[in-house]
Amino acid sequence: MSAVQVRNLAYSYKDHVALKGISFEVGKGEIFGLVGPNGGGKSTVFKILSTLQAVQQGEASLFGISLKDPQRVRRSLGVVFQKPALDLKLTVWENLLHQGHLYGMRGPVLRESALALLRQVGLLDRKNEVVQKLSGGLQRRLDVAKALLHSPSLLILDEPTTGLDPVVRRDLWQYFRQLRLEKGMTLLLTTHLLEEADQCDRIALLHQGNLVAMGTPADLKASIGGEVISIETSDPEALRARIRERFSLEAQLLPRGLRIETHDSHRLVPALVQEISDGMDSFRLSKPTLEDLLIQKTGDRLNEVRP
Repeated sequence: MSAVQVRNLAYSYKDHVALKGISFEVGKGEIFGLVGPNGGGKSTVFKILSTLQAVQQGEASLFGISLKDPQRVRRSLGVVFQKPALDLKLTVWENLLHQGHLYGMRGPVLRESALALLRQVGLLDRKNEVVQKLSGGLQRRLDVAKALLHSPSLLILDEPTTGLDPVVRRDLWQYFRQLRLEKGMTLLLTTHLLEEADQCDRIALLHQGNLVAMGTPADLKASIGGEVISIETSDPEALRARIRERFSLEAQLLPRGLRIETHDSHRLVPALVQEISDGMDSFRLSKPTLEDLLIQKTGDRLNEVRP
């Protein structure tokens, strides 16, 4: 049985179609990432799987339980939203106690679970501090602890490291991997950080409501093949025309440059530099990355998404 199963999931907001019949599965104990430009459908999938929005068309289930029965689903589900869902005026300890009460937890069971989680996320010495005095990284740790208090089997996270510095981001990812290793927990997250997507077991790339690629990061990068030439220029259209005329190559047009996939870089690169160097601002040759996959499939970079 899969941890998450989605079949032909479609969703519309009035005149806007957010999901166009996507299907995927997430295995138990897997770290699965939903990646894509703004408007791709990531947030809609997150809202549906976290039971914030009902299924309109298609089917979705968690551990074999249909999302049409949200009360049963929530027992095995932990959710971490993009913005911390914390009461800033309460202490760390009070936030956890109130969260436990929502799940019917009381007495020694609640206290022991809360203490264990505070140890795991490194907040035990801060348990009596008011939350608004904590840094963003510490607040995010508390938010994760809240989501884990009732021992869910699946943790769903929406942009979990947004706004955090690299050190805190690294520590959180170490904890995510620990959850998977020690507890067999399944994690599903949305992210716009490609270095974060690279740490997932598998990713699904969403674009304009469609699932356009899915697999391990290594397999998806390998599917591009060869090498990638990236050229920055002030006049991409003119330079693309010159490359087409001189080399019979069709470069992919980007907002501030061009992109060329090639299996013949040792010959092409010197020729390009010699023939069109006057039209280039910068030139880079690299192995394919997840950003290259994104550009190939959608024509967008994550940091250049269109609203």
